Amino acid sequence: MKIYYSNLNKKRAALILILFSVFVSCDKSKNEELLLNKKNPRGFYGEAINKKGFNEIKSLFFKPDIFINKEVLTKGRIIEVCPMRGCWINISDSEHPEMTIRVKVVDGEIVFPLSSKGRNANVQGVFEKIEFSYEQAKKWKIHLEEEKGIHVNPDSIIVKDDDLIEYRIIGKGIQIF
Repeated sequence: MKIYYSNLNKKRAALILILFSVFVSCDKSKNEELLLNKKNPRGFYGEAINKKGFNEIKSLFFKPDIFINKEVLTKGRIIEVCPMRGCWINISDSEHPEMTIRVKVVDGEIVFPLSSKGRNANVQGVFEKIEFSYEQAKKWKIHLEEEKGIHVNPDSIIVKDDDLIEYRIIGKGIQIF
């Protein structure tokens, strides 16, 4: 027995699929917004931390080649949180607050609350080195400003040599306390 679908039924099915996708994505965005605005950020995010022995942030910067593409465990004070989706935090070294490292996670899988700023964190993840071209570094700087709601004229962006390399940790497990 063959079943024939009319074009009308195909259009209805497509419309239902589109509406379902919109509602699911709205729920995800709403959930992310709730997590982003969570009042008490204390707790564990992502996987359990199972690595022993901390790597100081300054050590990661002084001898980066030793740590690239290796799992590290570090700690620091959260000085900045991604204001759009909570998909990254910047943490600073306790002894050298000018030394900061970005901890990036997959958008939507882990959401760092904005209330995390000023808290301490233990971070386990893979240490990476990202090398940007001039244009990529410029676009990245524009993106970071736009996340804060600041519109930037691309012609006003100045790219320095140290903007061409970013060290970061791809976060797997984070404890905020």
